[in-house]
Amino acid sequence: MSRLEALARVDADLSAGRVPVARQRLRGLVSSFPQDLTLRRRLAEVYRLYGDAAEAGRWMYLEEDRNADETTAFEARYASPGRRMKALAWHGPEANAATPFAERQLLAVRTACADELGHPVDWDDPASYRDGLEEKDEKVPFEPWTLGGVLAGVGCLAAVLVFLGIWIYGLVALFG
Repeated sequence: MSRLEALARVDADLSAGRVPVARQRLRGLVSSFPQDLTLRRRLAEVYRLYGDAAEAGRWMYLEEDRNADETTAFEARYASPGRRMKALAWHGPEANAATPFAERQLLAVRTACADELGHPVDWDDPASYRDGLEEKDEKVPFEPWTLGGVLAGVGCLAAVLVFLGIWIYGLVALFG
């Protein structure tokens, strides 16, 4: 299916109120044509229908007329440069960007990621910025048992035992 046919289907989906289907179609188009800023803008519009400022900011990040609140929400959700690189889903060099602003944005994100990781990163090699995607200090501290947790565990165990007892009683009554 061509890009124009897919966009016509997006329009039809939106007219019919099938917003999730339109969103999915646009995500596929952006994946196939990552340098097309018009597709990114359309996807941002769909996320605005959901009220998801961070995702709208994500897809408008390369546009000069982007909304500052959406950009802030995007940068908060994707706090590290590595996460932003992955979220922007760009392919190829920054020079392929349609506008000078988009090129500067992409270069700034890639440079920040390389500075943070201490080695060069490449849009086409996610392994080069994978270290920037891992959560730091994600260890969950050990918490001692609480009375509520113990009571909940005992209650679940009692419910399972009652269920098994009824089931066994039913089998015995059926075959005995």
